[in-house]
Amino acid sequence: MTYRYHCQIPAANGYNTLPVNPCQLLDFALLRLEAGATWSGETGDREVLAVILGGTAEFTVGDQKFAGVGGRANVFSGRPHSVYLPAGSTVTIEASTPVEIALPSAPSDLAAEPYVIEPARVASGRWGAANFGRTYHQILTEASQPDLPARRLIVGETFTPSGNWSTYPPHRHTVDALPGEAAHEELYYFRVNPGDGFGISRVYTDDGYEENYTVRNHGMQLMPAGYHTVVSAPGYTTYYLWALAGTQRTQGALEDRDLAWVGRSAPLLRDLGH
Repeated sequence: MTYRYHCQIPAANGYNTLPVNPCQLLDFALLRLEAGATWSGETGDREVLAVILGGTAEFTVGDQKFAGVGGRANVFSGRPHSVYLPAGSTVTIEASTPVEIALPSAPSDLAAEPYVIEPARVASGRWGAANFGRTYHQILTEASQPDLPARRLIVGETFTPSGNWSTYPPHRHTVDALPGEAAHEELYYFRVNPGDGFGISRVYTDDGYEENYTVRNHGMQLMPAGYHTVVSAPGYTTYYLWALAGTQRTQGALEDRDLAWVGRSAPLLRDLGH
């Protein structure tokens, strides 16, 4: 078994792509522009969700223009603005300030118009409890915004506090067996606060493969299959943008059966104030 499920994406000015990608559907790029700089491209046969990590930009998608998109300073300072870019679109992005934009994508045959997802449309909350508690932003999901169309993409953000575990108990979404499990690839794009910190991301499969990856700024965890979980080093908060894509947009995850009892303890722990 010779998998490779992680990499560092370059973070130079301009359009940065993954050096390795084991996924068949999902892809990811990171766009970084100085104020006044412009990037143009096409989505081709893919839908893209442009998530503003920090800064502000103007988007021209076909003949539609979206000005003043963004505003948060960085991923740790509020909910994001995002722009859905349908397949078959020509796109120009002009940076109003220095800007960082995550660009997860997946194949799409959906005929749709581009649209902006305002921060007020982003659902937020807390998953888990105690030292496996973490907070989330649901940016584009079938549950939180059924009126925002997408063919495959499901996208959100998770913030894992100092010393806490995230996506715990570990789960997988490898086979279509709804309602318990849906077949989805997934990727995580990481940032760490303070920036010199780290976390650990673990992926393992039913056939015995295991990978433990040291998470740092601009790290990527790519998961075409397997159980997965993340932990933040004490003193540091880890952020990850997550994106899923599969044959449909109904989510379903199967927890590691040996650890599922931990998840069942979450309601009691929350009742106790943890």
